[in-house]
Amino acid sequence: DQINQAVDIMRQRVDSTGVSEAEVTTQGGSNVVVSLPGTPDKATIDSLKRSSQLRFRAVLVEAAGAPQPTPTSTGTATAPAGTATTSAKSAFPPALSKDTTPTPTPTATGTTGSTGTTGTPGTKPKDASDLAWITPDIEKQFTTLNCSDKAVEAKLATLVDDPAKPLVTCSQDRTVKYILGPAEVVGTDIADASSGFQTTQTGAQTNQVEIQLKFDANGTKKFGDVTSRLVSLPQPRNQFAIVLDSQVLSAPVTQSAITAGTASITGNFTEASAKTLADQLKFGALPMSFTPQTEEQVSPTLGADQLQKGLLAGLIGLLLVVIYSLFQYRALGFVTVASLVIASMLTYVTVALLGWSHGFRLTLAGVTGLIVSIGITADSFIVFFERVRDEVREGRQLRQAVESGWARARRTILVADGVNMLAALVLYILATSNVRGFAFTLMLTTLIDVAVVFLFTHPIVAILANTKFFGEGHKWSGFDPERLGAKQPLYAGRGRVTIAARRAAEESAQS
Repeated sequence: DQINQAVDIMRQRVDSTGVSEAEVTTQGGSNVVVSLPGTPDKATIDSLKRSSQLRFRAVLVEAAGAPQPTPTSTGTATAPAGTATTSAKSAFPPALSKDTTPTPTPTATGTTGSTGTTGTPGTKPKDASDLAWITPDIEKQFTTLNCSDKAVEAKLATLVDDPAKPLVTCSQDRTVKYILGPAEVVGTDIADASSGFQTTQTGAQTNQVEIQLKFDANGTKKFGDVTSRLVSLPQPRNQFAIVLDSQVLSAPVTQSAITAGTASITGNFTEASAKTLADQLKFGALPMSFTPQTEEQVSPTLGADQLQKGLLAGLIGLLLVVIYSLFQYRALGFVTVASLVIASMLTYVTVALLGWSHGFRLTLAGVTGLIVSIGITADSFIVFFERVRDEVREGRQLRQAVESGWARARRTILVADGVNMLAALVLYILATSNVRGFAFTLMLTTLIDVAVVFLFTHPIVAILANTKFFGEGHKWSGFDPERLGAKQPLYAGRGRVTIAARRAAEESAQS
């Protein structure tokens, strides 16, 4: 169940970067295989590895991440990397130390954050900010932790982050180390997450990139309770640490109780990294961490072969539509050909722009959607032409038939395309992987079909109705009155019916 949950979250994370048609499947019950068309960037790859467990923890102790110089009687000496220092040791309230090492006497220059309520050994913590959480083992971990050590990064990546226990960790920039209380607000309490530039109270945009968090009802209450408690505590226990994957993103000071259910995360974010993190928090944390086993770039030869065959199938389909249109509508069929050419050009330009701006990759499923759209687009032209021909059969002039036929065909075309759009939209929302690519291209070409019919096909037919070839009902025009079985002659003088032709028609009807 956890593997399946991780697959769903991974797929959402990849899809949030654009319409990439990623395939995320399981293999062997413990492995996840992710197939991405194109060349994914590092941010996308990293989003698949990170669990993105977000937790809010109260700060108990804070100190410099690297060893600090130890004061001596003759000067200063730098402590070796990885050893405990006097300044770090003095960060603890003396009453909490249970080891046998003598605790240095706090001085004005050596004490950091030792003010506030202190606990006693064996005392049960009353809340997440209680210093009784600091055991000798926690104290030892803290004093020996050197965040500047290169080996610490790998250690933090595999750190077991139990939300019910205190945590000894570093900030992401490795400049500060912390002892943190148990987690009080977790990632599942987040209802939404977004990224962007921070704005001032007057609405002016700053250069600071932030991540906006919105908590659900349960998270709002818990976050309000936490900030209400922290605001009355001394430094550094009035801070709450925002911990992502066992590392502190930020540890802001609580200046007032936050009960509105929103929070902001700021730091050394770029627009891209902030969006990646916001998507990870929005779509949820992975139930487990993953490490990459293999990563390979597959040659595009197979994809190119599939694309060529798909385009060949589309070309054959287009050729059949052209042959049918010319056979059924004669010269009017060239309007269908021109409309299809324009629709194809618009589709090509749109797909190219989406590929450049949003990383859209045209896979075989997407090509299938484009091929299906040929029939849908041609169907709109056929509906329009047949409506006009029906009006001609009723005895109307061609120009009048074009307008009245368009009024009737327009509703039918919109309803038909609306049904196609609705079906494609539902398919896109409910489906995954390549099926979404098919649904996306189907939606795209449906919109293009509506634009071409309204902005090109109808105006062109209206113009052709005023020409001599179409207006007089040439037998190769597609509007031949005899072939259509019109009730009376309609074509003379560019669509105008002469008095002699009308009398002849009336006499013919009487006889």
